[in-house]
Amino acid sequence: MPRAPVASLLRLLWRRQKDLLSLLPDLAYREMVTPLGSSRRGIMLVNDPAWVNTILTDHDLFPKNDLFVEALEDLVGNSMFVTSGDTWRRQRKMVDPAFSHMRINRAFDFMAAAVHDFEARLRALSDSGESFSLDAAMSHLTADVITRTIFSVPLAGETSQQVFEDFMRFERQVGSIDIKRLLIDKPWSPTTQPQAVREACARIRMHLGTMLDTRMATPGLDDIAGAVLDARDTDTGLPFTREELIDQLGVFFLAGHETTASSLTWAFFILSMRPEVVARMRAEVDRVVGEGPVLLEHTKRMPYVRNFFREVMRLYPPITFLPRVAARDTNIAGRRVKRGTMLMIAPWSMHRHEKLWVNPDRFDPDRFLPEREGEMTPGAYIPFGAGPRICVGAAFATIETALILASLVRRFDFTTLDAERVQPFARLTTRPAVEIMMRVRIELPTA
Repeated sequence: MPRAPVASLLRLLWRRQKDLLSLLPDLAYREMVTPLGSSRRGIMLVNDPAWVNTILTDHDLFPKNDLFVEALEDLVGNSMFVTSGDTWRRQRKMVDPAFSHMRINRAFDFMAAAVHDFEARLRALSDSGESFSLDAAMSHLTADVITRTIFSVPLAGETSQQVFEDFMRFERQVGSIDIKRLLIDKPWSPTTQPQAVREACARIRMHLGTMLDTRMATPGLDDIAGAVLDARDTDTGLPFTREELIDQLGVFFLAGHETTASSLTWAFFILSMRPEVVARMRAEVDRVVGEGPVLLEHTKRMPYVRNFFREVMRLYPPITFLPRVAARDTNIAGRRVKRGTMLMIAPWSMHRHEKLWVNPDRFDPDRFLPEREGEMTPGAYIPFGAGPRICVGAAFATIETALILASLVRRFDFTTLDAERVQPFARLTTRPAVEIMMRVRIELPTA
C-alpha cells in the first residue's frame, strides 16, 4: 500500500527484497510533481505529461540516470540504450532502418514460426497436465522470436539457449536497489555491478559475438542483423564496429525479449482470470482470421486484441521507471532542481494516476476506443517511452504481441495456480514477485 515519501524509503530499507514499487508514496498517484523522501542526490517523481515529454525529449539536459546506465553498461556497452547527445543521435539514425515498416513485414514469418513451435509445446503440456512457469514460458517464446528475427535461427541452438539463460540470471539480479547509493552517495559516484551480474553480461556478450560472427559468414539473409550490418554513418560512411554491433544487439535482446515477455506474462495472467475477455477476443479472432493461420494483415484488423494489450501495458507497463538525471541546475513545474537530482518518470504511476485517467484502477480495454478519446489525457500513456527516444521496436512489439495473443487465445485455456500469490515486483521490468504457475488445456469448440 502506498505511504508517505519518507515512510516509503524507510520501508525499503527494512525489506529484504528491494522492490522499486516500494519507493512510490500515495502522493505518486495524486500529485503531478512530488519529491520521493530525502536523499543526498534528491529524487523527484514527475507525472505531469507536459513535463514528462520535456524531460524525455531534452536528453542533453536530462540524460539517462547514472544508476540506470551503470546497471546496464556491462551488458549493452555504449549502445543507444544508454548514450546521449550526438552519440545517441548517430546510433539511432543507423539502427532505425532495421525496424522500418518493410523490415517488420519481412520479420513476420520468423515470428509466426516461433509461435507455431510454441503452440506445439503448449499442446504437449495440455496432454500431460503438467504445470509450468508462465514467466519462463513467455521469456522463452519472446527470446525465440528475437533470435529468429535478428539472426534467422531458432532458439534451439546451444549458443542461443545459453544467451537466454544468462539473460534470465541478469534480469533477476541487476534490478536490486543499493540503498546506500540511492540515499547517501553523490550523483555519478563510480560503482560496479555484483560479480554474478558482470559474469552473466560477459557470457552474453561472448555468445552474441559468436552468433554475430556466424551470421556474418552467411551473407544475403534478410533479417535485422543484416540491416544493422549494412548500416552506415551518414557523415563518415563507416559501419558499426564489431564491439558496437554487440552493444546494439544486446539492446535488441534486452528490449525485444525481456520487456515483451513481461507484458505477455501479465496478459495471460489476466486472461486466465477473465473468461469474458477471452470470449470477446476469441469471437474477434474467429471473425477476422477464421480457421487459417494468423497473417500480418489480421494483426491490424483486431481492435479488441490490440486494445486489450494496450490496457495490459497501462496497468503493468513493461518498463516501470524511466529514470533521468538533471545535468545542471534547472526548474521543473516551478520547483528548483539541483544538478544531479534523479528525475523519476514512472509509467506505473502515470498510468494509474487519478487526475490522468477515468477509473484508473479498473481494467477496461474499451477505454481505448475512438469514441472514448475524450477520456484520454494527451501524453499520459507512455508504455514505450516518449519523445525522440521512444522505443525503436514499438511497432515490432505491437505486431508480435497481436500475433501471439490471437494465436494462443483461440487454441488454449490458461488456469493460474495460487492466483492470490501474484503481486507485481519492479526491477528492470514489471514482473511478478514470484513465478506465476499455470496449467493449460486445448480449448474445445462448443457444440
